[in-house]
Amino acid sequence: MNKARVLNLFKTSSLIMLGAVSGNALSAVDVQILSATVKDQKIADASATLQKNGEQSVSAVSNAQGQVSLNTAYADDASALLIIKKTGYSDLVVKCPCNGTTYALSPVMNNLDGMRIVLNWGAEPLDLDSHTVYPNNHVYFSSMSGADALLDVDDTTSFGPETITISRKHDGERYVYAVHNYSDGKNPESATLSKSNAKVFVYVGQTLIRTYYVPTDKVGNLWTVFAVTEGGEFQDFNTIKGVTSEARLQTSEFQGVIDQSTAQAVSYSAASQDSAKELNTQGEAAYHAGKLDEAIRLYQSAIEQNGNYGQAYSNLGLAFQKAGRVAEAMWANRKAIALADGTTAPVVRASSHFNNAKIYEAAGQWQDALREYQYAKAEKANPAYDKGIKRMQEKGAK
Repeated sequence: MNKARVLNLFKTSSLIMLGAVSGNALSAVDVQILSATVKDQKIADASATLQKNGEQSVSAVSNAQGQVSLNTAYADDASALLIIKKTGYSDLVVKCPCNGTTYALSPVMNNLDGMRIVLNWGAEPLDLDSHTVYPNNHVYFSSMSGADALLDVDDTTSFGPETITISRKHDGERYVYAVHNYSDGKNPESATLSKSNAKVFVYVGQTLIRTYYVPTDKVGNLWTVFAVTEGGEFQDFNTIKGVTSEARLQTSEFQGVIDQSTAQAVSYSAASQDSAKELNTQGEAAYHAGKLDEAIRLYQSAIEQNGNYGQAYSNLGLAFQKAGRVAEAMWANRKAIALADGTTAPVVRASSHFNNAKIYEAAGQWQDALREYQYAKAEKANPAYDKGIKRMQEKGAK
């Protein structure tokens, strides 16, 4: 997308209007909505809602150019949320400020082991590049396809999106995702990346499961965002460092990043952990009442408060599965497996592997189902696991 055209689109964003009813000054928050997978495709008829605690929500619908303007009586700041929805696409939820920005909607994914990673940023720098590295593969602008992965959209003129779709994550392989500031590729002391307002959205199935915001007040031109481990667990890094040339992205320094065994654990305050437990309890009540969407929201809120809360992930997996959002269920189950500890850990891991096996079996992916049944049996003996293994072997899985 042409940078000048995008900037002209938002020339009126500072216009102040007088509210006809309330008499409050209304500020225009202008956003453009594009497709995450088709370059420069505008998304019309998407609903955009701006929310802020204690304030009335404001909604509008995008026009044929994907433009939407929201007139608010409150500040466009970090306490506001923008929610964008359209049938056939995953809902997008992002923290503001949002005025003058471009966001991309991800079409719903149907494959169980798929993942879509969407990068958006501000007017500067002109060119940020997405990189996904996994064994014998490096997907980026110079190598736009890899084994079951594709750089759908490459943007070089600000805002994004830049999108990588992994159609199938390979079991037993580690994936690393990072963002390189190509505009300052030879300047490891640049702070432009940290000031870019960059955001990374990760989608599984029909759900936005992770959002990463670029660290501020940092120096460096390489943002290592996250890894997906051999077992499918997300591992957050969210760190910036300087590299002297893009060639270094090809090396083991980038591909390995930080070994899982030495990754720094994220700690959460006692207050956050208590809040997470309360939200999890509320989620369990909603789940048993059949209010699955509410249960999912509450479990996700619990995880935001305490990302190490294995029980909340396990509960989230069950809620996703009952709601028919099976790709998301598998993601939550894998995190529950990784976080399981204490005397009940083998039971948690076995049941989570079993749930994933059932999902694979229902999808006719016999080999994947067999692997998960075998993982479950290795954790804890259960006749159901033995029966599952036998069924898959009868289907021809080895």
